[in-house]
Amino acid sequence: MFTRREVMLGAVTAGTAALAWKPGTLLAKASQPSTPVNFAVPEGACDCHVHTFDPQHFPYSPSRPYTPEPVSVEELRSLHQALHMNRVIVVQTTVYAADNAGVLDAMKQLGSRARGVAVIDEKTPNSALDDMDRAGIRGIRLNLETAGQTDPEIGRKRFQAAVERIKGRKWHIQIYARLTVIEGIKDLVASAPMPVVFDHFGGMQAALGADQPGFASLMTLIRTGKAYVKISAPYRSSIEAPNYPDVAPLARVLVASNPERILWGSDWPHPGLPVPGRSNSEITPFFQIDDGRVLNFLPQWVPNPAERKTILVENPARLYGF
Repeated sequence: MFTRREVMLGAVTAGTAALAWKPGTLLAKASQPSTPVNFAVPEGACDCHVHTFDPQHFPYSPSRPYTPEPVSVEELRSLHQALHMNRVIVVQTTVYAADNAGVLDAMKQLGSRARGVAVIDEKTPNSALDDMDRAGIRGIRLNLETAGQTDPEIGRKRFQAAVERIKGRKWHIQIYARLTVIEGIKDLVASAPMPVVFDHFGGMQAALGADQPGFASLMTLIRTGKAYVKISAPYRSSIEAPNYPDVAPLARVLVASNPERILWGSDWPHPGLPVPGRSNSEITPFFQIDDGRVLNFLPQWVPNPAERKTILVENPARLYGF
């Protein structure tokens, strides 16, 4: 079931586009920062969550849940020049299913400053995993939320299969799921033999605060070092744009619980949400987010420069192998 936040965001998206994508059709170009960064970003800082979309060279999956606009690696480079980010993690999205060619191409263009997170399925051979490892892939992603999978039992099966598939590799499992799903898999995460990373504040809804089901479980996993969480894409947790004041106390609580298990990511180019009832061939425009403004929230959430360095530099270096 879609939350109030998802319905509101989906309604905004639905009102801005209803066209089938074709080359040359532009609706919402990926945003670039309009607010300068106002604090000293440490050398080696990493944006741990970006996506690339290049349907001309890497066609979208027919089963994709939505159709985003294309973006270029040059646009990504411009973003990180403005944000003073030296490193980047390119994350596979649902629109490409288990075809990771686009992610691998973007990583190749970006060079040694890039690592990646792939999506695989039962048809992905182990030889492909070996090739991806050599190319800089450092984990696999379970994108349950965008796929509309909210049943904890499905989450458990998907997570167990992922553990078995990459067991013995120096990879991690990255999960985009809501807190109720995290609650349902907490024991599996706690016993997993590899790191686990939760996207976008663990899928929490900021307006519900610390009382929402699953929040205590997420906090325990972070505090005990069993999982990482990305304090990324606050607009996916809050409808109080553009400053997201309801996210701030939750970010501070997460950081205070264990700064060595916190990552930061932009979620650029800010893909929209699938809209119920819309054809997956219709364009879903990007959210227009000022990433400079969002990055400037970090010193408010993490006033200690040493802890910011831990989050921006040290944690990504350890997890992704820079």
